[in-house]
This record gives sequence, structure tokens and C-alpha cells, in this order.
Amino acid sequence: MATVSSDTFREQLHLRRHRLVEAARDIEPSVEISDLLQEVDLALGRLQKGSFGVCELCNGGIEADALLSNPTIRLCLDHLTSDQRRTLEHDLELAHQIQHRLLPQPFTQTGGWEIHYHYQPAGLVSGDYCDLIFPQNGNGDMIFLVGDVSGKGVAAAMLMTQLHAMFRTLVSVGLPLKELLASANQVLTQSTLSGQFATLMAGRASDSGEVELAGAGHVPALLVRESGVTRIPATGLPLGLFPGNRYQSQQFHLESGDSLVLYSDGLSEANDDAGGEYGEVRLSKLLSEKRAHRAQEITSACLDDLKIFCGGTKPVDDLTLMVIQRAH
Repeated sequence: MATVSSDTFREQLHLRRHRLVEAARDIEPSVEISDLLQEVDLALGRLQKGSFGVCELCNGGIEADALLSNPTIRLCLDHLTSDQRRTLEHDLELAHQIQHRLLPQPFTQTGGWEIHYHYQPAGLVSGDYCDLIFPQNGNGDMIFLVGDVSGKGVAAAMLMTQLHAMFRTLVSVGLPLKELLASANQVLTQSTLSGQFATLMAGRASDSGEVELAGAGHVPALLVRESGVTRIPATGLPLGLFPGNRYQSQQFHLESGDSLVLYSDGLSEANDDAGGEYGEVRLSKLLSEKRAHRAQEITSACLDDLKIFCGGTKPVDDLTLMVIQRAH
């Protein structure tokens, strides 16, 4: 998705300043708080002058992950001290480990379903969201979710973590799928910074093969049957943009061997050496050819085809691919 705007950094810095001022009222004034306030004010000044994100020593750009981790930083990685660099690397590695532990098992068999997914951050942390939830209501339903958070790096990873906790809490309440997305949208609208949002495909699958699917501004899901591939576009706006959004869902039945494929735009918008996009058309054609294969085989075939298409081009966006298949 798009990179973080200067308005988002400005709001982050103003929020930090507000919290520092509040802290200064409750505790003894300290040199540390004064220094932190000065760093925030200097960063706000750089935003106003247009020099935010520019290294003060070499005039090069400061790395996005470093800025997202600490918007008051003034030097690029090449000019950080050894201790500063180690601290930043440690924080990013810790964020990576936490995020990895939130992911479900890559392959799941349950209630006549096979689910396999591939989750590939472009950097150390990812703004893609991927989860499988099994509500404790005894009816055997499975909730599956694939999403994409605006921005990149640490800020996007933090919002992805918020989505994970929020949906697991909302699912436990037993909300219908449409209300699940509406409630999530309300929470995100009230709790995130301006410019932060998330696209999402969310579904509920039952042991009988019935599937309900709802989308919030995400790339279309692809329903793969023996008769061909059908695109299922999102019908609602992304989460976190406007309060009071309403969402619609679609229902369909999967027979033995049918698959539902969810993915992020890191797959469909991946580029080759000439700048061309992989695209939904190529993906649909491949899925049609591999429709008789098992879920894990379909995932592997898509990734192999993407690798051939991209050649040596390095991925610039996070990539998630999930195949939900009615067992053969």
C-alpha cells in the first residue's frame, strides 16, 4: 500500500508531545523529559521546513523503517552509532518475532476443509494481516481473514497487531460477519491516526461447505470451481476511513475440490523487470489450470509462477496468499 504521509508523522509527533507534557505534570521534572520534548519539537520543525526524513550528515534519505520506529531520528543508518544501530535492529527483530507468533499454522485441516497460506514480508515486519479463528461456540464454523494495512514497516505492523487482537475479541462475542466488519471499522476509525486504514476479506466457513464472505476495499477473492474461476469483489469501504460504514456479505457453497483464494496486492501488483504487473488475469488463468490440485500445491504453483514472472526483481510489498479448499 501507499507510504506513510507527512500528516501521519505529524500526528504521531503531536501525540508524543501531548503524552510527554502529561507525564511532566505527574512526575518530577527531569532532564530526560525536557530532552525528549526538544527532540519532538525539532522533528516538528523539520516537518514544517520540509527537511523531515533527511539525514543531517549526508543529506540522504532516512530509511522508512527507522522513521516509523522513531520519527525523531535525524540520521540515516549509515551514520548511527553502533549502539543506536544495535538498538534499532533489536527492536525490529523483536517486532518480527511477535508478529510471526501471531500467525496461524501454515497448513490446517478441519471440518472437511484444507487451508494453506504463504505470508512473506517485504522487510523484517509486515503490514499484511492473516488469521484463522475457530470460535468456541460449538457449531464448527471457521473464520478466515486476509487484509492489508496502509503504509509499511513498524507502523503498519503495529496496526496489523491491533487488527489481530481486535478481531479475535469481536469473534468471541459471536457477531454476524457483517456486524463484525462494522464493529471493527468503528473501533479503527476511533483509535487510529488520520490516513491509517486497512483493507480486508473476511469469511465464515461451516462444516457443510457453506461460505459467507464480506470485503472491505480489498482485492477480489477468487472462487475456483471445475467450471472456472469467479472473482468476488469487495462490496464495502476499507476499515478505518469513515465511521458508520455498513458491509454486505455474499454466500455460496463449495463442493469437494472447490477452492477460495484470498491474497494481498503484493501478489497481483508484483512487477517484472520491465515494470509490468503480475495481475489478476494471470493468477486466474493459473488457478484454473491447477484447480484439481490440493491447497498446498496450488499455493506452491502460484509462488513458482510469480517467481518466474518477476525474474530478479526484488519484492517491494508484503505478500499474503491463502487457499481455502473443500477437501477432496
